[in-house]
Amino acid sequence: MGNNAIVGQSGGPTAVINSTLAGVLEACLARGARNVYGMVHGIEGLLQEHVVNLSDTIGSQMEIELLKRTPASYLGTCRYKLPDFSAGAQVYEKIFQILDRLDIGWFFYIGGNDSMDTIAKLSEYGRMIGSEIRFMGVPKTIDNDLALTDHTPGYGSAAKYIGVVMKEIIRDANAYGNKYVTIVEIMGRNAGWLTAAAALSRGEDCEGVNLICLPELPFHLDRFLAKVEQMQKERNSVVIAVSEGVKLPDGRYVCELSNDAEFVDAFGHRKLTGTARYLSNLVAANLDTLTRSIELSTLQRCAGHLSSRTDITEAYQVGGAAVKAAFEGHTGEMVALQRISNNPYQCTTGLVDVQKVANVEKKIPVEWINSYRTDMTADFLDYARPLIQAELTPIYIQGLTRHITMER
Repeated sequence: MGNNAIVGQSGGPTAVINSTLAGVLEACLARGARNVYGMVHGIEGLLQEHVVNLSDTIGSQMEIELLKRTPASYLGTCRYKLPDFSAGAQVYEKIFQILDRLDIGWFFYIGGNDSMDTIAKLSEYGRMIGSEIRFMGVPKTIDNDLALTDHTPGYGSAAKYIGVVMKEIIRDANAYGNKYVTIVEIMGRNAGWLTAAAALSRGEDCEGVNLICLPELPFHLDRFLAKVEQMQKERNSVVIAVSEGVKLPDGRYVCELSNDAEFVDAFGHRKLTGTARYLSNLVAANLDTLTRSIELSTLQRCAGHLSSRTDITEAYQVGGAAVKAAFEGHTGEMVALQRISNNPYQCTTGLVDVQKVANVEKKIPVEWINSYRTDMTADFLDYARPLIQAELTPIYIQGLTRHITMER
């Protein structure tokens, strides 16, 4: 067994992914790892031998606390797809040579579906060659679409941001007395967990959004226009939350109707943008109303000032749980969050086979969508509300939040 640990961050950042990094770092040092290295820009950076000793860059408890409150990926991220063994044996040979030179005994990768694909491949290759390195997946994604875990660190804070900002948009939209349709585009390629969080805006002081459009259901342009027209007979201001990934019945993304960009990343994911803009123009052209489109974009995942304390705490816990499992001999697994109860909210951690998580998308149960297909049911609200509770106050310097960063 090697004496050192290494950790990387991959895929889209979140507001709490660095809290997981803090959990991995502190748990590794507490369990006797000689050094804890960080991959700069994930597995892609490791292949370039771009690593740092985290003990040299994060040296105090104050810096750990800053790390927990700093959004995005402290180490940098990547979207790099490892080839299959048969097509890229030299890539795996190089990775394991680098790990051997660094005397690595424990390997942690913080990420979502595609990152679990990386852990699945590395742990399987390690098993094939008889390596003693233990590979653990540590969950994160604002999309909340990882299989076999109740929810993912990162989702709670993104859901909290969406709930808060939708309330504020509704207040602004209701300030005018004329007809007005506001369409807000929310992230979510094939799973609508984030868009569903717009339902959290409803409360004693807010009527909530008027329509929620999820990628789990086919999107019909004519039915959409009919719903908007009907809603405007009942109220002047209509606020709609729409997932960037809503699809027409023929399988095309709605945004493809207006977006000619054909960018596709290493994992084959098409760039999605422009859904709200297209629908806003469609409504304006067909109905007698003013319209506005708003794209929340990366604000959903980088709004550290609105992080959920529950989310930050659980993000830290899954990092520590991954270290505990690896030091006890586990490999090829991912830490999963397991809910015990909603009220009071209780959640613990467990382990699942990473092979059963990699490249699998968990979608919203259809029964959590109301019968009119316009809103979420109480079951979804009972599921989501505990995840957005409480706050961890940012550290402010001269009126602005203070973050910790690293030169890369």
